[in-house]
Amino acid sequence: MSATPLLWTGDLEAPLARRHGVDISRRQYLADVQTLAERLPETGAMLNLSGDRYRFAVGLGAALVRGQCSLLPPNFTPDMVERLRGLFPGTYVLTDHVEAGTVHHVWHAEGHASTPAAPSIPEVVESATAVQVLTSGSTGTPVPHAKAWGFLRLGCEAEATRLAQYMGLSSFVGVTLVATVPAQHMYGFESSVLLSLLGGATVDTERPFYPADIAAALARAPRPRMLVTTPFHLKSLLDSGVALPAIDLTLCATAPLSPQLAARAEAGLAAPLVEIYGSTETGQVATRRTVQGAEWTTFDGVQLSGDGDASVAQGGHVPQPTTLADVLEVVNPTSFRLLGRSNDLINIAGKRSSLGHLNYHLNGIEGVRDGAFWLPHDAPDGVVRLVAFVVAPDVSAEEIHKRVVAEMRLRVDPAFLPRRVVQVPELPRVQGTGKLPTTAFAAWAEQVLAQASRR
Repeated sequence: MSATPLLWTGDLEAPLARRHGVDISRRQYLADVQTLAERLPETGAMLNLSGDRYRFAVGLGAALVRGQCSLLPPNFTPDMVERLRGLFPGTYVLTDHVEAGTVHHVWHAEGHASTPAAPSIPEVVESATAVQVLTSGSTGTPVPHAKAWGFLRLGCEAEATRLAQYMGLSSFVGVTLVATVPAQHMYGFESSVLLSLLGGATVDTERPFYPADIAAALARAPRPRMLVTTPFHLKSLLDSGVALPAIDLTLCATAPLSPQLAARAEAGLAAPLVEIYGSTETGQVATRRTVQGAEWTTFDGVQLSGDGDASVAQGGHVPQPTTLADVLEVVNPTSFRLLGRSNDLINIAGKRSSLGHLNYHLNGIEGVRDGAFWLPHDAPDGVVRLVAFVVAPDVSAEEIHKRVVAEMRLRVDPAFLPRRVVQVPELPRVQGTGKLPTTAFAAWAEQVLAQASRR
């Protein structure tokens, strides 16, 4: 079986990460990986809860050296940890800051290991399962999706090549990454951890959340530099009024971005903004520069077939035909438009749309800082109607209702106009990714409406 190096080894003195302005070399990484690997349990699966992005990468490498996989679940609640123990006997936690239930914990050592003059460079078998990405099943039981090392490596190489092209560079080596998304999320894992390990980039170890912290992290990052973020974080950053340094690329994912917000970001950060598209099953497979149109272009070698609810990707780093969980309009084998997720399609009065599509338009309305549609399961009169929740602190409730209805009337079928527009201080988004988990959002929406009806 073929094997490939754990990391890009073009220059072992080149930084893999940067912590508070101090570089951490690839040579140091190899030493830290080997030292941690010797402390890990002989068997089991690693639940890597390291908050520091470099330490997360060290944990990933140490697990691979020991022939173990890392687990990337949708959350880290005690219930989820217990479910992981049932799915993967011997599951243990690697952490630098938090305890998680009663499972065995391995703590990162303080400081760094001593570096040998001629470090051993581990190789990983291409077919070895490097990570298990877990999604929430309909019954609440997490569903594992195994990712082989070769799959991850080829996907990272394709992403690095594409992003370098957007930046006008011959390769991705030497780019500095600042990411607002956690390393434990598949997007953050691929576009920060793997790009530094395998793409030759340098990743900032922190995960800034507040606008001032994001701007400071970007300012201290040497150029060329890239921001890895989400629409939620990006909008908060631009709305904050914080002075922003010029960068070389903004990468965005987890929800479709409006052209208006993309244009604001390109002006505010003086750099192209690129959205990246992927799925749990395929990894990242396509990009688009949002201001240039709605069409996505697949990575080199990846082709699409089918259309609508049954679009299939294959080729490049996707070895087997894989049905996507989204509704696509396939323009040609390497180009498509994203119409919405198959699990958020709604049908009202015989007409079909997706909540993602409606949210896309809602968040493009002036005065709406954040917004999301919700479709109740039932209604007192038997006619279910959409509700729009909006964060619009600078507009009165009466005015934002009129504005949302008027603007949405220009963009969508009348069947999808909201019956109610509810102003809220904020939406219950997951801090790291900016997502709105379906079940949690529904419970929150019902609670907000119940409180409003009692006033």
